[in-house]
Amino acid sequence: MHRLLTAASLVALATSPASAQTDGSTNSAAAASAESSSMSYPETRRGDVVDETFGERVADPYRWLENDVREDPEVAQWVESQNAVTEAALAQLPGHDWLTETLTELIDYERYGIPTRAGGTYFYSYNPGLLNQAQLFVRDGWDGEARLLIDPNKWAEDGATALSGYEPSGNGKYLAYEIQDGGTDWRIIRVMDVATGRVLDDELRWAKYSGSIQWMGDEGFFYSKFPATGEKPDFQSLAYNQAVYYHKVGTPQSADVEVYATPDEKEYGHYLSLSSDEKWGTIISSVGTDSRYEVHTIDLSKGSTEKGWTARTAVSGFDNAWNPIDVVGTTAYFVTNKDAPRYRVVKTDLSAATPEWTTVVAETEQPIDGASIVGDKLVLTYLKDATTRAAVYTLDGKPLRDIALGELGTAGGFSGKPGENETFYSFTSFTRPATIYRLDLGTGEQQVFAEPKMSFDPDGFEATQVFYPSKDGTKIPMFIVRKKGITGPAPTLLYGYGGFDISLTPGFSATRMAWLEAGGTYALANLRGGGEYGKAWHDGGRLANKQNVFDDFAWAGKYLKANGYTTSDGLAIQGGSNGGLLVGATVNQNPELIDAASPAVGVMDMLRFDQFTAGRYWVDDYGYPSKEADWRILRAYSPYHNLRPGVAYPPVLVTTADTDDRVVPGHSFKYTARLQQVDPNGAPHLIRIETRAGHGSGKPTDKIIAEGADVLAFLAYHTGLELPPTE
Repeated sequence: MHRLLTAASLVALATSPASAQTDGSTNSAAAASAESSSMSYPETRRGDVVDETFGERVADPYRWLENDVREDPEVAQWVESQNAVTEAALAQLPGHDWLTETLTELIDYERYGIPTRAGGTYFYSYNPGLLNQAQLFVRDGWDGEARLLIDPNKWAEDGATALSGYEPSGNGKYLAYEIQDGGTDWRIIRVMDVATGRVLDDELRWAKYSGSIQWMGDEGFFYSKFPATGEKPDFQSLAYNQAVYYHKVGTPQSADVEVYATPDEKEYGHYLSLSSDEKWGTIISSVGTDSRYEVHTIDLSKGSTEKGWTARTAVSGFDNAWNPIDVVGTTAYFVTNKDAPRYRVVKTDLSAATPEWTTVVAETEQPIDGASIVGDKLVLTYLKDATTRAAVYTLDGKPLRDIALGELGTAGGFSGKPGENETFYSFTSFTRPATIYRLDLGTGEQQVFAEPKMSFDPDGFEATQVFYPSKDGTKIPMFIVRKKGITGPAPTLLYGYGGFDISLTPGFSATRMAWLEAGGTYALANLRGGGEYGKAWHDGGRLANKQNVFDDFAWAGKYLKANGYTTSDGLAIQGGSNGGLLVGATVNQNPELIDAASPAVGVMDMLRFDQFTAGRYWVDDYGYPSKEADWRILRAYSPYHNLRPGVAYPPVLVTTADTDDRVVPGHSFKYTARLQQVDPNGAPHLIRIETRAGHGSGKPTDKIIAEGADVLAFLAYHTGLELPPTE
């Protein structure tokens, strides 16, 4: 299944749980007061940096906290001191041990990845429960015995080196796989002989935002990389000049052939999608996180792996999304939002002198979320109020049938090839982990490939969906999950994101389930800025409309309190990455509404976000700090710049990682230092800084459990959720 290209490749989501209690009486305010009275923060040096921009002087006293913790001893000491205070405070919270034990039990279940087929060989990831990293298994034939191919748990003592991606060659002879160390966005690509398990000498570096490995036979593959930054990766500088290369197995990276690059347009990024018959290459070029691409095609029969190929323009101008599905013969299929803000499927003849696009499946009220060709059929997934619907069509666009899925859930997968009827997909919900299905589109026969067994009864919980009015009257969908039988107010964890055309859909989280097991309520708001309803929904929550996202989130909290879902002082909010910005801005704008908050790996300095790593891409959603009109909008809501002395801010636990090179930790460092400075004697304002972890992907299981227990204990304590004692 080819997912629609969104900011998901550049801005990762962080996800976490919440808490609740069935009676409305808590003494969380007194508890917070008691804790804060003994809270003593480490002293943070204030510098004298002042920027004058568009006639306004803006102080940035904590600019020095932007420095790389690996290079600056003062920043490293600050991290150590802050962690010491936070660890001591969290260790005293009631129920912490119960959360650790419960999370360990909840996450201890078999987790399978969706299988990938190459020739007659099947590859899939597997974690029996508590391994820090999933292993990779292979089967020779559907009924073949599974054998372990890669175990990344042996790569690092701390379990923080992950297998972040893999792609088998067409016949399954070789496997190219990506190694991610310590959560970084940088990847190292290695090659393995599948039959013997022998790792070849091939080692490719400087790949980032990857997942673009495309094999051409068993001889070599296409991939994208950035220019080398020296002997070691640079973890803070902006990324420019991504290009597509071809690597021949058994040769050094220095011999790789450049396939497509734009040195005169260093901001452009490129990746290549290969047709299933390996005859056509489609190069997708982007300039940011918006779904706006240029398209070039390559006839791979006209060129060579030694001299390269010539790319032909299919779509010029970065105006619309063009997501390749596959090529059948010379007919290329794409999903596009050109003249269709909720997407349509189109096709063109690549052999024609001038490409002409015709509609195969027209736009509907439900946005297309993914598309693939399996056998002689087209499989599309749609979003219906943020849940998945799947449908099958002929290659001419005639509707055949829907694929039956559960209610209020998310389906993924459906990958396949023309001429092969087999596909796999997963389905998950708030209370059920992913079950993997094998589906034959020719016969319609379906069977379960893997269904996890849980330590709890999923039927003991219920999820509902409501539509509440935001500040301007726009109806916003929100999922609410709680134990069956809870009818009164309970402490509630509200989660949101609201940006980059990313849709939040139902999915299982062991951390969230621990909150629900304790009697809490969980709410997920589908804010504007996401992709749940297509381009208009995204546009309604970005650039000059960004305030709509903060209003949507605040009004979700007001709805939960006004309608008896949560207690009067039991609302916790959480979000990661762009969602961390959301939490920070919401706390600033509505301190009296929020009872506890946890912004994770957040974008907190909106005047300098574009100065680091992937930040330059985010101007599509946030605007340009270098442009006055955008700067004034950003200045008005930037979490770091809008903390004010004299305001009683709620308890806040910031989480980040010292080596996050997606949203650099300086955002969270500066925000926390400022929050502690403006409100030194109020509720606790702590920061939890993980080591050898990045933006979220590749995080080992033991770190997930430890962080989940810390965050939930903090939020539970400050919202009155009474956690059971440890048995």
